[in-house]
Amino acid sequence: MSEMRDLIGTLPDQLRWAADIDPPMVPLRSEAVVAGMGGSGIAGDIAAVIAEAQGARVTVHKSYGLPEWVGGDTVVVAVSHSGNTEETLSAAGEAVARGIPLVTVSVGGELESLGGAVARVALPDSPQPRASAGRLAGAVLRVLEGSGVLASTGPDLREAASVVEEVLAGADAEVDRIAGALRGRVAVIYGGAGVGVVAASRWKAQINENGKAPAFWATLPEANHNEIVGWTAHPDLSRDSMAVVFLDDEHDHPRVTLRSIVTRDLMARSVPIAGVVSSRGISPLARVMALSVIGDLVSVRLAELANVDPVPVDIIEDLKQRLAGSGE
Repeated sequence: MSEMRDLIGTLPDQLRWAADIDPPMVPLRSEAVVAGMGGSGIAGDIAAVIAEAQGARVTVHKSYGLPEWVGGDTVVVAVSHSGNTEETLSAAGEAVARGIPLVTVSVGGELESLGGAVARVALPDSPQPRASAGRLAGAVLRVLEGSGVLASTGPDLREAASVVEEVLAGADAEVDRIAGALRGRVAVIYGGAGVGVVAASRWKAQINENGKAPAFWATLPEANHNEIVGWTAHPDLSRDSMAVVFLDDEHDHPRVTLRSIVTRDLMARSVPIAGVVSSRGISPLARVMALSVIGDLVSVRLAELANVDPVPVDIIEDLKQRLAGSGE
């Protein structure tokens, strides 16, 4: 068992940890912006899906500063596992400067010591932010509950924990099959709008970081209006070097479900279909977590097949050092 595989196995406990914390006391607001990058930023993506299902509005911001439209009726949640992500610190600092309520979610770092936050959620330390999705997403959901943007999230967190536990207990054969089909290939992940898209972006990021391999994602139905054509001109190239995974959610629009089936049939002429993964659970949170954890495991299996350690991300550290040394 690798360190990363062990960390993925803690996801149910992470979700239960979040279910057990009290929502922080936050000024009530009608909408939220979640600022975060990478393995922390996925928390915002998940929160936005839950908000949509509840008829609420959560916008995800993955850059510096804040959009100009963000105002006093918005709560800003700055989430950074380390507390030192420069883009997130920039967004948090702007929220304070503009008098917008700010809540921070981190293990510590500069974000924790930033003045002006109306509340802070301290995360338990973990060696890998990308293996802390349950705590990160759960903490953000509890913050949004405390601010009145979302209704109670505790029951959904507990359901997600149970569903993920079931997936982890019986995923080995599916994971081995998909990883074997993706081995040595560029992975492309398709998901329907909402749950499927968030899970597809998580698969892509995990294959990048854990599997040390290129991967991309797209959404249906949008890909049917452009990307599907891109598979037609060079079938020899795509058959030899790429493979596609489809993520299906039973709550997808019926036309999206049909499009997924037809798209697979058409694309199979040009590129191998490495697998079709179906969601489980009732709540959007449970369904996105069930789809995502299969991708987590596939990414680690790809690393094992390539004989690489899934934990280090040396090129990201090199990038950070070069940026820090730029003097800007």
